[in-house]
Amino acid sequence: MTRIIFMGTPDYAASILEALIAADDIEVVSVYTQPDKPVGRKAILTPPIVKVIAEKGNIPVIQPTRLRDEAVVNGLLETSCDMIIVAAYGQILPKAILDHAPCVNLHASILPQYRGASPIQQSLLNNDPQSGVSAMWMDEGLDTGAIIKIETLSIGADEMVSSLYDRLTNTAVKLTLDVIRHWDRKSALKQNDAEATHCKKILKSDGLIDFSDAREIYNRYRAFTPWPGIFIESGLKIKTIRLEEAESYGDAGIITQIDKESIVVQCRKGSLRILSVQAPSKQETSVVDYLNGKRIGCGYPLV
Repeated sequence: MTRIIFMGTPDYAASILEALIAADDIEVVSVYTQPDKPVGRKAILTPPIVKVIAEKGNIPVIQPTRLRDEAVVNGLLETSCDMIIVAAYGQILPKAILDHAPCVNLHASILPQYRGASPIQQSLLNNDPQSGVSAMWMDEGLDTGAIIKIETLSIGADEMVSSLYDRLTNTAVKLTLDVIRHWDRKSALKQNDAEATHCKKILKSDGLIDFSDAREIYNRYRAFTPWPGIFIESGLKIKTIRLEEAESYGDAGIITQIDKESIVVQCRKGSLRILSVQAPSKQETSVVDYLNGKRIGCGYPLV
């Protein structure tokens, strides 16, 4: 029986935790996740999904604000384990914890590509043909540890982040079980730091578009739906779009075509077909209905 301390927070981590709990040859002895956070307009204090799953399995849950605090570290060191599994936890592990047991991180990119906070979105922003999950032995750096194994998958030309997230999660679940059962440090390969790229935490402001490049905007739409979404300077959210074409040149933001269900907006390069929008403090609506209400037609900018 392999004793595991698990660290993770979002759905990606929750699916891995569920698989560990269900495995007959694995015992999850404790779970570390982020503190409960206020959610929604009423700011209702809500636990991470990982906490909910752990409590259903009667597994002790620890939610430190700072994993590096001495009391937190000492508490973890009192728990014996064979391995620590980390998946989108959101905090850096101090050396004392790294030395307590072999620590394995499941990172949703083909390392050393996209070290950091938003690898799945970054792969879509860059229109990559493939993504993957890397299992690595953790060290003190950010996603810099030696690679145990990488599983890759192709990205569809129009694939959205929710679909890619789900497929990478399924890949991570299988890879986690494989690593626990079959792999050791001797088989790991050092990353080539010269090839490393990094990605940052996504901010709401990243969703702002200016109709410069249609393909770049379409990739933002794929990466940022549902949050933070894409929107123009006026606050109008562009809810449903398709890439019309990527090669033409023209005046940015001008409506060039209107039909029964959609419009075409010219970008400085390429054009987009828009089907639905959402004005500030309004419900999502057909873009044609929105234009009718604004009395905007072909030749005018979308505002």
